[in-house]
Amino acid sequence: MSEQVSVAFVCLGNICRSPMAEAVFKHVVKEKGLQDKFKRIESFGTAGYHVGESPDSRSASTCRKNGVPISHSAQQIKSKHFKEFDYIICMDESNLRNLKRIQPKEPKAQLSLFGKWNTDNKFQDIVDDPYYGGNEGFEYNFKQVWYFSEQFLELES
Repeated sequence: MSEQVSVAFVCLGNICRSPMAEAVFKHVVKEKGLQDKFKRIESFGTAGYHVGESPDSRSASTCRKNGVPISHSAQQIKSKHFKEFDYIICMDESNLRNLKRIQPKEPKAQLSLFGKWNTDNKFQDIVDDPYYGGNEGFEYNFKQVWYFSEQFLELES
């Protein structure tokens, strides 16, 4: 990365997976001293169900338990964001389909699944929605997004 880039993480409601991915990615970027490489790191939902809400308490507690600060207010992604971000990274195929529907004809952003950076198949490519399950789903998501974040930074910087 020669110039600063911007990254948006996307899930359905922007209260579980994508705010966790945003927090973890920011944390890993800071740990590696790469803050100057990024101008913007945010997260969004494809749906507006939870706009203005804080992250799910299980997502927030999983981050905090692992030493990752998290502070976010849910927001919905719009087609304009495809011109504002360099990467729009989503968690599953449903998110990908929804994003392709609103993607403008000539987007600036590269659209992909976060699992694209699952370089050695250490985890599932899909970051499944943990909302209706127990804490173990949030723990697994945390490990996934941490690994994918590290791989992204290794391969894209």
